[in-house]
Amino acid sequence: MTPERPDPAVPTATYRLQLQPEFPFTAAAAAVPYLASLGVSHLHLSPVLEAVPGSAHGYDVVDHARVREELGGEDGLRALAATAREHGLGLVVDIVPNHMAMAPRHNRALWEVLREGPKSPYARWFDIDWEAQGGQLLLPVLGGPLGEEIGALEVDGDVLRYHDHAFPLREGTEDLPLPQLLDAQWYRPVWWRLARTELNYRRFFSISELIGVRVEDPEVFDATHGKILQLLREGVVDGLRIDHPDGLADPDAYLLRLHEATGGRWTVVEKILSDGERLPAAWPVAGTTGYDALRHVDGLFTDPAGAGELLGQYRRFAAPQTDRGGHWEATVRRAAYRVLEHELAAEVDRLTRVASRLCATSPDPALRDRAPWTLHAALRELLVRLDVYRPYTSVDAAAVLTEEAAAEARLAFVVPEEAGAVDVVRGLLLGRYGDGPAQVEFRTRFAQTASALRAKSVEDTAFYRYVPLLSATEVGGNPGRPAVSPEAFHAYCARVQRDWPVTGTVVTTHDTKRSADVRAALAVLTECPERWADVLTEVTRTGDGVPDAQLAWAAWQTVFGLGPAAPERVRGALLKHVREAGLFTSWTEQEPPYEDAVAAFVAAGPCGPPGARVAALREALAPHIRANVLGTALVQLTMPGVPDLYQGTEGEYRALVDPDNRRPVSFPPGDSGDKGALTAAALEVRGRRPEVFGDAATYVPLPAEGAAAAHCLAFVRSGEVLTAVTRLSLRLAEAGGWGDTRLPLPPGRWTDVLTPGRDFSGHARVADLFERLPVVLLERSGTEGA
Repeated sequence: MTPERPDPAVPTATYRLQLQPEFPFTAAAAAVPYLASLGVSHLHLSPVLEAVPGSAHGYDVVDHARVREELGGEDGLRALAATAREHGLGLVVDIVPNHMAMAPRHNRALWEVLREGPKSPYARWFDIDWEAQGGQLLLPVLGGPLGEEIGALEVDGDVLRYHDHAFPLREGTEDLPLPQLLDAQWYRPVWWRLARTELNYRRFFSISELIGVRVEDPEVFDATHGKILQLLREGVVDGLRIDHPDGLADPDAYLLRLHEATGGRWTVVEKILSDGERLPAAWPVAGTTGYDALRHVDGLFTDPAGAGELLGQYRRFAAPQTDRGGHWEATVRRAAYRVLEHELAAEVDRLTRVASRLCATSPDPALRDRAPWTLHAALRELLVRLDVYRPYTSVDAAAVLTEEAAAEARLAFVVPEEAGAVDVVRGLLLGRYGDGPAQVEFRTRFAQTASALRAKSVEDTAFYRYVPLLSATEVGGNPGRPAVSPEAFHAYCARVQRDWPVTGTVVTTHDTKRSADVRAALAVLTECPERWADVLTEVTRTGDGVPDAQLAWAAWQTVFGLGPAAPERVRGALLKHVREAGLFTSWTEQEPPYEDAVAAFVAAGPCGPPGARVAALREALAPHIRANVLGTALVQLTMPGVPDLYQGTEGEYRALVDPDNRRPVSFPPGDSGDKGALTAAALEVRGRRPEVFGDAATYVPLPAEGAAAAHCLAFVRSGEVLTAVTRLSLRLAEAGGWGDTRLPLPPGRWTDVLTPGRDFSGHARVADLFERLPVVLLERSGTEGA
């Protein structure tokens, strides 16, 4: 039976604040009067529980029972909530159920596990494979092999120290000689490079500094959620954002338990939906955090034909290999193989061990005589063919692990009989060989590994290799098909209004690789690919020292999208870009000569004199960038769902990948121009008329009529509020403008919310609607002729 959907205290709009020591609860409280006047209903806070000291994000939690002291502690949070209440605002808080910081000095639960081993009452908290590594928890903290680093290890009473690290000693071992002392511990400090293949605890993606938490255990759930649930019960917090549920053993069961524990508070999940994937209908949540909305909004302002031309120019300019940036699907597949063989090798090995044990002990002859290497190969071939993040218990696994994928996977085996391992693995994953604890463990670990693989291979690798259009390489996006037609957008909105009417929507977050305003500028390049090619020819002719052509293409697009900015911001983002791409350097195998060449190129080219040519093109295209910026903002603010505004984005906000996009902002901001006025006006309407946008609202597309109809996207919410925006404005200008294109307004008189004093009715000329701005927000003010 599907649980009832959450209902209490549904926000009309939220505003995301990135809390950090530089921006604590007192700073957030000081911003409350301004944010209340802006028109949002809730503040959306980044994680508030105790984290690693100095953390700029808070996702490295060390204590779930305490509110973070560096932010002001629980008193500070309660004071912020009180201030928010005085101004009519509530609080939504980001929580992190999947992992904690691997920081024993600060993480008391982990400290106790290291001291007492699997018998510690905290051992059940962490996802540790105690059967591996001789019963010791591997700690990849040493700068080199033990033989080279042992001199830096020292015993200090009942503590083992290594530079800034501290670990507890097992009782009675402190007087042993160092080599024997190390062997006697429940953990083993090792060279950090061993994490790739030897790690025996689940982590967040491939980040060894974050250890997986077993919230599927009821006691662990209660211990790690007690403080947040208390804050909810006492009215300090009103709603929740759930970070990375795909890492959990059973997201379905977790979300049901959370739903029951919170009494159905408004909750959204950071679930990244692949193109065409639907949120599991059984999940008792309000919806996603909104990356699916981001993809559809961005796609509206992307010209499909021009995107194709841009791809052709990119291939000619950069000449990327097919599977190293030349073709999207091939690039994703190769990246997936690389991630499995490198970053996630330990996870796949653990899966293989579980499968081998299942096959060796199964009473079913069909599972017997399967060599571990064949099971490993079958797992690898099925994992790289998943088009979604993971299977779920409430969704038919056969729809995710398809027979078509299995048929492809079998072709990887030279001996057809050995390809039977694919059917064995798929059968285990589909539950065809029972539902005992071992089978459930196998399915669980496969799903967790799959989600880590998808994130690392797509978001953190392929997005940095396949770069014809940087605005399309965004979380939840599909760079292989970056454009979204108006028809597809309307169908998406109708589906959201029907199935998840109070889901979240976003266009900029703390995790977006480029802010919405940067992506809006980049999308204009799909309307003028020839002009972009001409500019690139000019700027590359004037300089040399290009480290590689793919990087050069991405660098020039970066400065076009960002506009004037400090060179160190561009350099930092591009250095992260090349390390994530992993083609010539990486985080773990850095190539200083190449990275130096990248920095020199950025300084001399995109951030040097040739950059002026790109800046001139951006200036020439400014009206069309403005149309995209305003259109993106208005569509997000009025489409189905609850809009979440990222800090500073009510005005012009140009930011690159983190940490650039997590810089503190000032409140109130300076003059935020047309975008600020638009944002405030749309939020005022949403706050004043929540029924027009809520769960009982309606969404109706409104097609324009005339030669330029395709350039006007319009829709009506509940028959009362009308949004119309200009799309592909450069193509529109080149075709001669709006002409006599008209928008047939629903019956009644419609008042312009953004430009008071203007009223429309009947078949309004689109040129008149967009006389001052390339967007319009109308509110029905009466019956026609009244």
